[in-house]
Amino acid sequence: MDQPNETDPRPVEITAQGGHADIKIGGTRIDPSAVHAYSVRHFAGEHPEVLLHVADCGDTRWSGIARVSVADASDPGPAAAVFLDAIDPEALERAALDRSDLGTGPNSLTKAMLIQLGEWARGL
Repeated sequence: MDQPNETDPRPVEITAQGGHADIKIGGTRIDPSAVHAYSVRHFAGEHPEVLLHVADCGDTRWSGIARVSVADASDPGPAAAVFLDAIDPEALERAALDRSDLGTGPNSLTKAMLIQLGEWARGL
């Protein structure tokens, strides 16, 4: 029997229940503490792709043969810059001053503005 090469698809089994998932690649169980998240993508006519988001564990080791994509968090800077460029300073100040949780201590207005910006960024 020929040895599979690194581009061959591997059997993947994911059993998810509640907030936990058991992941096996090629029959080998992946340590749940090593994976922060996973996603599955499947386009018609193509093999499914499983993307593992590896947890930040200094002693995590992977062994075996599998075609696995590991996600890399994108830089939020450009998206934040676009968001902040669209903010109307007068509307931000007005919204921050109208907040019921606006304090009276030092930096209270700045804190209210940052909370307001966070809420707007999350669509609240």
